[in-house]
Amino acid sequence: MTQVESRLSSPESVGMSANRLERIAPALQKYVDERGYPGFATLVSRRGQLIHAGLVGWQDREAEVPLAEDTIYRLYSMTKPIISTALMTLFEEGKFQLVDPVAKWIPAFGATKIAGPGGTLEDQSPLRPMQIRDVLTHTSGLTYDFLEDFPVSEQYRQHRICNDPTRTLEQFVDELATLPLAFAPGTQWHYSVGIDVAARLIEVISGQELGDFLQERLFGPLGMTDTAFGVPESARDRLAAMYGLPDIVSKDMTFSKLAMAFATGDLGRREVESTYPSDTPDVFQRGGHGLFGTASDYLLFANMLLTGKAEDGTRIIGRKTLELMHTNHLDPALLPYALAGVPVPGHGFGLGSRVAMDLGPAALTGSPGESGWAGAAKTYFWVDPVEEIVGVLMTQHMVGFDLPEADFRAVVYGAVED
Repeated sequence: MTQVESRLSSPESVGMSANRLERIAPALQKYVDERGYPGFATLVSRRGQLIHAGLVGWQDREAEVPLAEDTIYRLYSMTKPIISTALMTLFEEGKFQLVDPVAKWIPAFGATKIAGPGGTLEDQSPLRPMQIRDVLTHTSGLTYDFLEDFPVSEQYRQHRICNDPTRTLEQFVDELATLPLAFAPGTQWHYSVGIDVAARLIEVISGQELGDFLQERLFGPLGMTDTAFGVPESARDRLAAMYGLPDIVSKDMTFSKLAMAFATGDLGRREVESTYPSDTPDVFQRGGHGLFGTASDYLLFANMLLTGKAEDGTRIIGRKTLELMHTNHLDPALLPYALAGVPVPGHGFGLGSRVAMDLGPAALTGSPGESGWAGAAKTYFWVDPVEEIVGVLMTQHMVGFDLPEADFRAVVYGAVED
């Protein structure tokens, strides 16, 4: 019996159907057989009890290495909720307020202008400064290299904002602060490198390096032994290979190029070590991506988001702080927000993650107040505080346009008995 299997409880003991949860494997197997996905690791807990642990497919298809419970994944944007939670532990200590200007802590952002048509600078500064809440809710005026909604993204690509892993986090943010904003803070929702700025805020406010802070506040107390900004040499054989579309943070990559690659069937094994290195943890520390981890480690973090506590009862973050994080912070005029031009109906956005508001428009089973996020390699998780259900899905398929996570969710909620 493996370590994960030894922790499994009966689904029926927490009001779930074991027979119905068995539908998860065939629901995901079709993506391995027909859609080029290498494999999936899935975990489900309810009321703090692990009730499902599944593995489908390969860690390395060509070498015929199957997925294992200790396979390590690049988390990409599932780094963001971890960073956001870490920053909010400082909020609880009275170290900052959400409405504080970012420039209070990173002065270079005090001189930032708004880009005009064609990326030129407008004469006027933003109506108000970028606030800490803005970087957590993606309303800061920042953007991403690969997004094309605003002309300033071309400057991001020229400056290799997300494409240079040799920069430290401090150097990354300093370079970012030299570029204009895409729009005035607070006036739009736009996915961005804002959580990287949040990560730098952690360093400045705490006086600690990001990785050390995360280890002290989250990874150590939660027992997340395989989560870090790198993979030790002794564990490299557990690192999953990447498949799917071209690397989203490769030089000059844009979302339209990815869509074209998808349309032409340009799928295969991908080399991502050069942009998401596993062997430079002292340099490559980011807030928007960068962490490595296992499915079981991430479940420890996600379960903590239900109660604010580790499995041993250690308080990590306060209940009221979690409620603040997982309520919608967007003005109704900004809803529905759109990710890469695609509207996300029925959802608002909290401090670092989406928040379900209306299940009808969302077209998903779940509960109002459910929160979570995903990563570029199709990693996914959600936390449902009403049903006390947590789900984690791990794979390594770059920018898939399929929705295996939606099928996973549908099966899980179809297994609820009470």
